[in-house]
Amino acid sequence: MRNPDIGILKNILPIYHLSMDEEEIKSYQKLITENMLESYEIVDQMIDQDLQVNYKRTPGYRPTKQENPLNAWYWKTSVEHAEHGKLAGKRIALKDNISLAGVPMMNGSKVLEGFIPQVDATIVTRILDQAGEISGKAVCESFCCDCSSFTSDTGSVLNPYNPAYSAGGSSSGSAVLVATGEVDMAIGCDQTGSIRMPSAWCGILGLKPTWGLVPYTGIFPVDVTLDHVGPMARTSNDLALLLEVIAGSDGLDPRQYSIQKKSYTQDLTAGIEGMHIGIVDEGFNWPISEKDVDQTVLNAAHLLQNAGATIGHLSVPMHRQGIHLANIINTEGTAIQMFRGHALGTSWRGYHQTQLLDSFAKGMKAYANELSAAAKITILTGQYMQQAYHGRYYAKAQNLALKLRNEFDQALRKWDALVMPTVPFKATKLPSEDASLEKQVKLSFGVDTNTGVFNVTGHPALNIPCGYSENGLPVGMMLIGKHGAEDILLKIANTFEKLTDNKYTKPVTTIKMSKQ
Repeated sequence: MRNPDIGILKNILPIYHLSMDEEEIKSYQKLITENMLESYEIVDQMIDQDLQVNYKRTPGYRPTKQENPLNAWYWKTSVEHAEHGKLAGKRIALKDNISLAGVPMMNGSKVLEGFIPQVDATIVTRILDQAGEISGKAVCESFCCDCSSFTSDTGSVLNPYNPAYSAGGSSSGSAVLVATGEVDMAIGCDQTGSIRMPSAWCGILGLKPTWGLVPYTGIFPVDVTLDHVGPMARTSNDLALLLEVIAGSDGLDPRQYSIQKKSYTQDLTAGIEGMHIGIVDEGFNWPISEKDVDQTVLNAAHLLQNAGATIGHLSVPMHRQGIHLANIINTEGTAIQMFRGHALGTSWRGYHQTQLLDSFAKGMKAYANELSAAAKITILTGQYMQQAYHGRYYAKAQNLALKLRNEFDQALRKWDALVMPTVPFKATKLPSEDASLEKQVKLSFGVDTNTGVFNVTGHPALNIPCGYSENGLPVGMMLIGKHGAEDILLKIANTFEKLTDNKYTKPVTTIKMSKQ
């Protein structure tokens, strides 16, 4: 252990509103050195507890532009897996904030470039145990701070329907690889909509499960109360299959308690006759909403009547305020847990990646000035609000989140599922390389108006591609269900596929490469 010098201790004093004269601080320096560091010295000599890695893999490689025209791959690799299992023959991409031992993980930022995890995330082991073929890591946005797809330090991820447009974020690469058929399934992570937003803009299915249903162990977190990880696919069957494999407690994730895993494929095709599906009026007609998007989602919802569902309207007034709760929790949680807490933060029991802590801290010292505008404004706002108001608004937002959750729980007592647009507007154009700071920030936020609410409440929410906008870009319909009712949402998705003959979920084969 390095003993603290006087200068370091003096710098700590004002942070905690302390004052000491020279003699007093020297006394504390001696006491710390002689009494407080022994435990650290002993623990430093102990061997860290790593998660077991069960399958061999190649180091892999960064694909060339010719092999990666939409810039969706960060890294390609080949991983051994079980010979037989539920995922046999399925190719899967991992969002690049998920640890895959021996394979680089950048999380969209130069800060982590060169970091190679020593462990497999829990969901990685579960996929490999069920014979899933992990094909590599998909690009994600810089520290997952962005709702668009232009902030990764490896370059913009391009929309497969028109590369002049955003693919959505932050699970941008995962959505594109599924949409183009390069993989059958992908894993995304979601703090305010990062699975569902890119799924909507790339025309695939994406599910944010109930908070805690899928373990987050071995994945780079943002805020423990918002973190979700879930499946992305082109069909409800693949989505249900992947969820069935990755769901369930692992005994290491503090987000998991009182969860109940189900067999999501068992009754997938049972139909929805007799279900009551409610259209949430507050999810439509925002000032930012586009009429063709709202109308496409309304048409899709009413189509479910043809399968025997009852469709009606309801009001959840607090939905309009929910995104503001999500913004506060995400902003201050990201600033304090992730950036101040060297990626993992403190005060939670579970598996901590100590190597990640060191790499992140060292990388921040070297490359913090090169963070995206979205990351910088999150740090500045979050730290300012913590210092100026001592976390009061974060705490108040978490308290109000209980009321918000209760309002949706009340609605879901009457309705089996709720409906609204996933994103109230079409995919936006990617900014030019010389775009102003104001333009970058504007495009980075605001996409999660409807989605972020359900990270706060923890309800499962599923994007279903349900049509195309006036300029040919996909539109997504979001279904919201009771806690633990992913099976209901998947049945509705399966029914919608049958009603539309799967025409909205086929791989994109024709890519417009002109940026106009």
